[in-house]
Amino acid sequence: MILYDFDAALEEFVRWLRFERGLSENTVSAYSRDLGKWHDFCVSSGVTPFPPDEAGLGAFQRFLVNLECAKSTRQRIMAGMRTWTAFLKEEQELQTGFTPPALAKAERRLPRILGESEIERLLDTCSGDDPLSRRDTAMFELAYGCGLRADETVSLRLIDLDFAARTLRTIGKGEKTRVVPFMGESARRVKAYIDDARGRLLRSPTDVLLLSKSGLPVTRVDFWRILKKRGAEAGIARDRLYPHILRHSFATHLLRRGMDLRTLQELLGHSSIATTEKYVHFDLELRDVYDSAHPRA
Repeated sequence: MILYDFDAALEEFVRWLRFERGLSENTVSAYSRDLGKWHDFCVSSGVTPFPPDEAGLGAFQRFLVNLECAKSTRQRIMAGMRTWTAFLKEEQELQTGFTPPALAKAERRLPRILGESEIERLLDTCSGDDPLSRRDTAMFELAYGCGLRADETVSLRLIDLDFAARTLRTIGKGEKTRVVPFMGESARRVKAYIDDARGRLLRSPTDVLLLSKSGLPVTRVDFWRILKKRGAEAGIARDRLYPHILRHSFATHLLRRGMDLRTLQELLGHSSIATTEKYVHFDLELRDVYDSAHPRA
């Protein structure tokens, strides 16, 4: 059946991304938001939104440039438009010979990280015995000590932690499950949170590990807000703090201490070794900066 209604086609597209392509909820939401931008542009500009054509997409690209969107943002939006067009052709049997042009290669951006002393300062801001300090310590230890993404960290449940086996289970991008080491200071601080603090935050039965002051599960937005608050207390610039910073720091610090790429790839849950290799380039860049700037290098 061919759908010529934009809203109906968008609903089908979202279901296709989620169930046929197996994309994460964050990715599905991003595609949906970006198509909303396309639709709003079409309504305001008098362009037909469905199906997309070459003239309309060209005007949309110029519109994004005039908005001064970052190149990476434009790349992401146009990648979504390519996927949308492919869906319309393959799944909706829409007869159109047009496909958005291939994208220029995106700029390679290396991850920012925190130094080991900055990590220590960040953890020191959570040194109190109150429930929120215990929770924040546990949250940062999971993200940095285990290399978890922010979404993975806040999604953990008690059943995912195996203190005896010294491992934890997490579900990452594409709903892929992986098991990572869970030991040392990370495990000790998480256990201290569970034993001494989680019960004081608990309001109603839940298996979610990290709880807010009101007893609700901590969200990704909460994670970012807490990180910025604690980072400010630690004297770390706000523009250097974002949800992935602890995971990026985990990866770079392990490489610096001699871990091989294949093992790091498994720990991070990367499907491609090329994704992991960016940390090698970043570590080398850091060393070059150190050699050129440090008076005793």
